[in-house]
Amino acid sequence: MRHAITTSTVIAATISSAVAQACAAGAAKEIGGNWYCDAVKAITYSDFGSTGSYNKITNMDGGNCQSESFDYSGALAPMDGEVSWHFRGPLNLKQFAFYAPGSGLSKQDIQPESHERRQHGHAHFHKRNKEVGSIQEGYITEEKREVGALVIATIDGKVASWINQYDGEAQPTPAPDSSAAQPATEVDAKAATPTMNAGDGQWGRQAYYNAEQQMADGLTFLNNMGGQGSGIFDEVLGMSLSYAAADAKSGAASPQILANQMLGDGDEIVVMTDTPCKDGDCGVTRPGGVAYHGFNGAKKVFLLEFDMPISGATGWNKDMPAAWILNAQIPNTVQYGKPECSCWESGCGEWDIFEVLDSGNNRCKSTIHGNISGGDSNYFDRPVDSTVKVAVIFDGDNSAGHIVILPDEASFDQTLTDAQVAEYVNQDSSGVARSLFRLGS
Repeated sequence: MRHAITTSTVIAATISSAVAQACAAGAAKEIGGNWYCDAVKAITYSDFGSTGSYNKITNMDGGNCQSESFDYSGALAPMDGEVSWHFRGPLNLKQFAFYAPGSGLSKQDIQPESHERRQHGHAHFHKRNKEVGSIQEGYITEEKREVGALVIATIDGKVASWINQYDGEAQPTPAPDSSAAQPATEVDAKAATPTMNAGDGQWGRQAYYNAEQQMADGLTFLNNMGGQGSGIFDEVLGMSLSYAAADAKSGAASPQILANQMLGDGDEIVVMTDTPCKDGDCGVTRPGGVAYHGFNGAKKVFLLEFDMPISGATGWNKDMPAAWILNAQIPNTVQYGKPECSCWESGCGEWDIFEVLDSGNNRCKSTIHGNISGGDSNYFDRPVDSTVKVAVIFDGDNSAGHIVILPDEASFDQTLTDAQVAEYVNQDSSGVARSLFRLGS
């Protein structure tokens, strides 16, 4: 599109006219009621933010949910608040990282202040390498952590994990014994290839997961299995969030590291920060459930590595892998259940990143659901035989959201520079197919 770029911002992008012409010339294909145009390596949503309202849950006692209209506005609203990540198998999640603007390496240097984290944050039916503190005389001196957060460290070459009970005033915790889419996309044929000014700012990594190393920091793995070890189940609201077992097939009594194995057909995992909700700082949450803060900010970057093997299974949600983002208020209240107990239907926000819409399809669509909704008819090739590395960039300065397939050599370092983020967005090489979808047009 047409925005001037300033330091530490990310951009507006476009598609070449060739892609649109190819689709208009008959390349569009209808499969299972969804339209597919061409395979691309990047999709940008422009005019992402809006002014509107949704029904924010104000009471859940006894399952008699109440809500009130909540007004929002902003460049990425309502997705500029806290969001959660969701993954459905068959899928292997190999790496996950969350970055926020800031110059420091440590999370407390770049984590939003408490009043910022308390800002306003679907049922989805279609479905570090950073050292954690230091070891001193048999103790772990932790970074600033919330009580109840999962702490993971390598001690004497072995990975150990425990729940933080240290509130900053007592002795530090003893170290453990180390033993549906539109048929075509409208584009600006005159717009140029995406560009971004590379400023001198940095982005700090606040959360990281590495499946092979069984390393997790700054995040918590959850699923909707309340009543199985943690969380709650009742006949009115069903299952709340729970801690996910390592294989994601059941709930668990405490935080677990997601195992280095494939999520099975239809199995889902929810990824949120390692900061539990307390004293109403996440708004209303499911009574008796597990509730955590989401990833906050109008400017944020996620890096992912995953694949989506073909399973050959058939049936409800079988062989239909997906990766998507929700307003974090949704899983913290009701993701699957009474619609009046969730803000999803009133438009509080969902962004489908890679989603297979019918069993066995090799095409992954992207769609945004909210007061302003839309989905690109171009698609990503499903990563069947090898993993793909993907950047998802929230550009609050230019009201744009980017999904970009990265080169295989892309790394998940402790910090990113503006130049690196610019490179992710620009990917200035011939033959890289891009798509621009204008929301609200």
